[in-house]
Amino acid sequence: MDYQDLSEEELILQFRNGDGACMEILLEKYRGMVKNQARTLYLIGGDREDLMQEGMIGLFKAIRDYSPDKAGSFSAFARLCVARQLYNAIQASNRQKHTPLNTYVALSPDLHEGPDSPVEQSPEELFIAQENAIALQECLRRQLSKFENQVLERYLEGENYLEIAGELGREPKSVDNALQRIRKKIAIFLS
Repeated sequence: MDYQDLSEEELILQFRNGDGACMEILLEKYRGMVKNQARTLYLIGGDREDLMQEGMIGLFKAIRDYSPDKAGSFSAFARLCVARQLYNAIQASNRQKHTPLNTYVALSPDLHEGPDSPVEQSPEELFIAQENAIALQECLRRQLSKFENQVLERYLEGENYLEIAGELGREPKSVDNALQRIRKKIAIFLS
């Protein structure tokens, strides 16, 4: 398929129909816009990369939530979603002036931080973080091969390379290679 001939709305429709490449095209196309918006802001306890990641989350939400019949152009909607995500991150950072913005959300919704966790989040923040993690996980799973998805599922359940290889009837090196590919795809997806 020649993606260059597709409009942004068509790319979004193709993405929603399971074509993960369309998400990557849109993320790459708007990365510069996110960078420009993040460049002018300051995050207490964070750095430029934190802001860039927040902006990319806003862009992901724009792609996920865009509806041409409810919003204007995708470009304007994306700018608004990125700006909101950045400002929400800054507001959260300002509320927790001495806590760096370095919390994470597990890829698996079954993994939770224990009671000794140093960062406490409100129920609303936990719900939003969980919702975002599930959406990111679904998007990522569309970009992984069947084998990579099988490996990731077992890896997130706590199985080691040998256990995964035994269950899937593969060599441990094959599992290791799949995990390396998964890590690269996650890094590209989140960068």
